[in-house]
Amino acid sequence: MGRRKDFARTMRHEKPENLLIDLGGNPLSSMEGNSESRLLDFLGFGPKQNENLPFGRVRRLDERLLTYFDIDTRSVGQILVPQDSHFQRISDTEYIDEWGIRRRFTGMYWEHVSTPLKDATLDELNAYRFPDPDSIDERQIASHAEKARELYENTDYVICAEHPVYGIFELGCWLCGFEDFLYRMAVDEEWVHRFFERVLEYQKRVIERYYTAVGPYVHYTSSGDDFATQNAPFISPDMFRELIKPYFAERIAYTKRFTKAKFLHHSCGSVYRLVDDLIDSGVEILNPIQPKAADMQPRKLKEAFGDRIVFHGGIDTQELLPFASESRIDETVHETIEILNRDGGYIFAAAHNIQPDVNPRSLTVMLKAARKYGRA
Repeated sequence: MGRRKDFARTMRHEKPENLLIDLGGNPLSSMEGNSESRLLDFLGFGPKQNENLPFGRVRRLDERLLTYFDIDTRSVGQILVPQDSHFQRISDTEYIDEWGIRRRFTGMYWEHVSTPLKDATLDELNAYRFPDPDSIDERQIASHAEKARELYENTDYVICAEHPVYGIFELGCWLCGFEDFLYRMAVDEEWVHRFFERVLEYQKRVIERYYTAVGPYVHYTSSGDDFATQNAPFISPDMFRELIKPYFAERIAYTKRFTKAKFLHHSCGSVYRLVDDLIDSGVEILNPIQPKAADMQPRKLKEAFGDRIVFHGGIDTQELLPFASESRIDETVHETIEILNRDGGYIFAAAHNIQPDVNPRSLTVMLKAARKYGRA
């Protein structure tokens, strides 16, 4: 039938001929640290030097891996960084990003170690310099579009345009600090609305430039904004509807002006109580489906929302992949596919980027089991 036809059937909630398998096909299904190098070495390709990419950039996985496992997806694009911004390199392990957030490398991740808008007044917020979206290098956007066009015209892969902007909630938490921003959401709605208005204005300008170029050549696009902890959303559903949903829905609607790509949203944690609102906002694919988070078990999600949204992910990276036996991994992959791929509506992937504590043999078992059990 072909990968793209299987993707179309999946999105229509029809069972595909072959279950789509994603590894590195979007920025939330990749590999972290030395996990890619270890897998390459395990498969006999030899190790690979790790790149220390800036925050927001995700490694493109080695094509030899993707071919070996017959992966159905490919990824293009990235978070775009304007030239006119706060960006400043401090050292090999520290820099100030385009938003003015100081980031420090801690061995595998870039952690934010400053909060430039903490305790800021409304006047200070209005005066704070946001990066200039019109200063993004047009050649950078054109190169992403050319790569997307090449994949679109010369392969049958399902292509994802990685999101070019951060989410509004996560930006607030980084710029203000989590405690400060969550406090503001509870007691200072005027400040929060003004912040979201400014972020949305920035997002829309980047979206227009980016998707005008890459939009014709991609099948889905991503966004990332963690709305939940392991046990519950950060905020109540009512607060989500009041403060976040209008801006989130407008971002998705505006993206749809420039591309027919399906919209994937990533949120870690227990977003069960928000799924109805995510669907209403325009989310068509939900990632990463963390089965160890509260209420995020595949069967419960499929029964509640399976006819209205496509699920992406679902294979536990917290306990199963690092610690379980090969037979248990195989069994869980089989069970997850039986549940989530019933009547279609499922794209197979791990429940987030693969961490270095995952044995390459375990990852190989997972991917081979997915291909084995995903055939109609």
